[in-house]
Amino acid sequence: MKKFLFLILIIVSVLFISACNNKDQKSDDLPEFVEVELTVNPEKGIVNEPIVFEAKVTQGDENVEDADEVKFEIWRAKDEKHEKIKVEHTTDGIYRLEKSFQQEGTYYIISHVTARDMHNMPKKIFIVGTPSEPEDPSESNHSMDGMDMEGH
Repeated sequence: MKKFLFLILIIVSVLFISACNNKDQKSDDLPEFVEVELTVNPEKGIVNEPIVFEAKVTQGDENVEDADEVKFEIWRAKDEKHEKIKVEHTTDGIYRLEKSFQQEGTYYIISHVTARDMHNMPKKIFIVGTPSEPEDPSESNHSMDGMDMEGH
């Protein structure tokens, strides 16, 4: 009987020590957000001259080179047609697109970045040649296309 109690005491002790170690190793910290720095160069372009769009994707101090998907959505102000272009990683967490425009006006770009179970979509405005009338900010629901927001 004493051997049995001693064995149970050892098992309980091992379980208790294991539980304490797991508690110490368990991290309740949330992962850092995936940040996207969207740049347009130049912000005032010339017709038929290339403009470089870059999305620098980071998480904390780490460059994100393994994003699930990076797309640039580009459209001219007040235009129903939005062009969506898939962009590949170039280097150091930078996803780059070089594109020329044939029509002057005010344009918008949204980078849709999905990486590490997070989504980030910054938006920028840029001009090609002479600006056209910009969109009304209250009508800016372009980044929400395909999302059903009713019932929430």
